[in-house]
Amino acid sequence: MTLVVIGVGLIGGSFALALRRAGRVAKVIGVGRSAANLQRAVELGVIDEASHSAAEAVRHADVVLVATPVGQMGRVFAEIAPYLPPHCVVTDGGSTKSDVVALMRSHLPAHLAGCVPAHPIAGSDLSGAAAAQYGLYDNRRIVVTPLPETRPDAALLVRELWQACGARVYEMSAAEHDAVFATVSHLPHLLAFAYVDTIVAKADAARCFDFAATGFRDFTRIAGSHPEMWRDIALANRDALLVELDAFQATLAALRQELVAGDAEAMTTRFERARAARQQWQQHFNRGNA
Repeated sequence: MTLVVIGVGLIGGSFALALRRAGRVAKVIGVGRSAANLQRAVELGVIDEASHSAAEAVRHADVVLVATPVGQMGRVFAEIAPYLPPHCVVTDGGSTKSDVVALMRSHLPAHLAGCVPAHPIAGSDLSGAAAAQYGLYDNRRIVVTPLPETRPDAALLVRELWQACGARVYEMSAAEHDAVFATVSHLPHLLAFAYVDTIVAKADAARCFDFAATGFRDFTRIAGSHPEMWRDIALANRDALLVELDAFQATLAALRQELVAGDAEAMTTRFERARAARQQWQQHFNRGNA
């Protein structure tokens, strides 16, 4: 089949590489704004052809993966809508799903049967075609959120393609997906960005950074992620994220009060509870990725 990847970076490029390795695609066309990135993708064997026109690229596509930041997807869907073959399946790699579903309904109303929103739960703070890797999705979770209008064969094809990449596929509603990931993905990114930005604003920021070590590195790794992408994710999932921010601020306020009061027992209880939950998650995560 012919795969068109719109947005040839870590997510889209790794998808193409894994499917090529699995023998599921005969041709990969990459679409993007950066000529240099597309040329690099060709040189690395991530794509076979490069195009700056999504409309032209999708004319003979069997599957289209839109792997741009979510803020660009509406423009992309509108551009490709008149040129999609009737059998073509359209999916995405966005970290939010309710907004993607709404954009598909708005811009692809005649093609909803072939739309299968998805979210690969794999990432890195690296970007661009050079970040693409064959094993990115090995034993990783992928969430699909088919529409009520989605054809069963289209949903099955997307599931099979992700499984061919080595991933484990799960299905949720778009609303459930967004609530879960506001908690475990989107809020942590906002906190990491905000924490580093707080240090930047300090008069002795350079001195602080000089003495930052492994704890700082581990806590702030995701603050090295793509700013435009995470801005778009935060805005797209604003309602669910505001709920999580309010809950976190309430917890911080309670912790601050414990600190002011010198309440060592309350702080110990809170830390022990969090430590136990973190260890339990780590054991589960290790078993799932063994």
